[in-house]
Amino acid sequence: MIGFAVIVGVFVSKPPSFSIESTILGFVTGFAICGYSMVINDYYDIEVDRVNQPGRPLPSGAISTTGALALAMAMLAVGVIASLVLVNWAAVGIVLLYALLSWLYNFRAKKYGLSGNVIVASSLAIPFIYGGVVSGGSVTSSLLLFMAATAFLSGVGREVVKAMADVAGDEKRGIRSFARVYGVKAAAAVGAGFFLASVVSSLLPLALIHVSLFYRVGVIVPDIVFVYLAYAILRRPTGEGALKVKTRALLGMLIGLIVFIGGAF
Repeated sequence: MIGFAVIVGVFVSKPPSFSIESTILGFVTGFAICGYSMVINDYYDIEVDRVNQPGRPLPSGAISTTGALALAMAMLAVGVIASLVLVNWAAVGIVLLYALLSWLYNFRAKKYGLSGNVIVASSLAIPFIYGGVVSGGSVTSSLLLFMAATAFLSGVGREVVKAMADVAGDEKRGIRSFARVYGVKAAAAVGAGFFLASVVSSLLPLALIHVSLFYRVGVIVPDIVFVYLAYAILRRPTGEGALKVKTRALLGMLIGLIVFIGGAF
């Protein structure tokens, strides 16, 4: 989905000329850096996952920590090399910055709750901007910025909700998630608030800028998903409810990506 978001950014930024090579390299970069981030997250979370999700690859012993680190470094190398091939130093800078932020989040910032959630959510927003950078399009396009804002807000909501299912494991590692510090009901309210804020952000282009008919009609679908998710987590503010919401939020994000790319035409 992160790689696909880069492609969306390419189209929405409306570059003067379309390059299939830079688009493919942009996708590869997004995919690889996200993969690196996910593996590093599992590496640092192994003790938490022994409590919360013991069946995952590392705590179950299906994959060794050495193998996981090797995979992470390989993914990082692929992402950086793909950005270097583009001969675009702004793109390289973004890749290196988010590779560093990913490590910093997993190594330290995750322990500080909401600030860590913001780092993760920003990594969902930056692919749209990155697509504009690698294609030479406009990164200040109004629609592009609204898309990035919508991804960011829904991402914060998902991270806050997701942590509701990890309270026991987070206590073991000393992670001060919103749910652990203020309780699951408060976290559900905050997560729902961010979900609804993302809905508002996605609707603002209808009133403020020109968008395609596809966007005007299509945006209703992911918005319904996120309104429902806000309702669902408020109705059932439990760890089990949070797991269902975090999974369904990915579906809403995927539908949103399809709507976003349709909005570029």
